[in-house]
Amino acid sequence: MEQDLRDMPYFAIHCIDKPESANLRAATRADHLAHVGTAGERLLVAGPLLGLDGMPMGSLLILDCVDRKTAIQFAAADPYALAGLFASVAVTAWKKVFPA
Repeated sequence: MEQDLRDMPYFAIHCIDKPESANLRAATRADHLAHVGTAGERLLVAGPLLGLDGMPMGSLLILDCVDRKTAIQFAAADPYALAGLFASVAVTAWKKVFPA
């Protein structure tokens, strides 16, 4: 049975920065934004995760990919990841429910 495309999951890319990495984040931000922009309409949402002090401490992207492998490849090609900014990266299937 063919699966309804509305039931296909998105992929949440959840990244946590290494401690004391604000300068590295700032230095690679323009390249990171350009990379995220290449996702075009496949990008549902993206932005920094904020610490209690209101400062960026990670990144969250929700991306429409054909499979998890593709989402992992996109995350690995992120200039933030290539620069060694992240202490951890998780790529998890996610299903949009609301808003419909």
